[in-house]
Amino acid sequence: MDFFDKEYGIEISGDYACFTRPELKVERVSYEVITPSAARNIFQAIFWKPAISWEITRIEVLSPIKMFSIKRNEVGAIGSGKATAMPIIATEKRQQKNTLMLRDVRYRIYAKMRYIPPKQRVGETMRKAGDDENPGKYQAMFERRASKGQAFTMPYLGTRECGASFKLLPDGAKGGEDLLKESRDFGLMLYDIDYSDKTNLSPMFFRAKMIEGVIEVPEPNSKDIFK
Repeated sequence: MDFFDKEYGIEISGDYACFTRPELKVERVSYEVITPSAARNIFQAIFWKPAISWEITRIEVLSPIKMFSIKRNEVGAIGSGKATAMPIIATEKRQQKNTLMLRDVRYRIYAKMRYIPPKQRVGETMRKAGDDENPGKYQAMFERRASKGQAFTMPYLGTRECGASFKLLPDGAKGGEDLLKESRDFGLMLYDIDYSDKTNLSPMFFRAKMIEGVIEVPEPNSKDIFK
């Protein structure tokens, strides 16, 4: 069987977004544009199976970068999930924090759907693929769902209260007159989390440079990814 990866593009937009910088612990501060990890989560919200993974390749910024500050109520505790655990009283654990967010965002994000053969899947080493399992099957499932605007979970822009709308782009649709006509160096940006060692998850970073509204995202094993 010939395995191949196919690249897809979707256009996303929302009234608000917050792609939190991990180095700032107390106050929540957003990156100036969407991160690859946040973009991957949007593709996964639309369609995900153990047989595939999403690899972000390109980000196109369409709207001017506008940031604003708000004060939000957050709960300063995390539930254990155990039935015997003490409940968290929100009014007792409430904290007011400033948040620097984005407003009126619109992007086109592109990702390759990577097919993972059964023997390479985590926790599925001994599982055999069915006769009908192949990359084309999963590509057709994603295309059908995305073209109808369907998603397994609501896509969001960094935080769950920042909902996103999306639409599938035609094959090969890149660039255009609506790109933001700006070039910026955003410095080190969160790329994703390295899940290879489950006992020691570590963040990965890359140098994000936007050229005429376009950020080219390196591959995970590239020398341009830093840990």
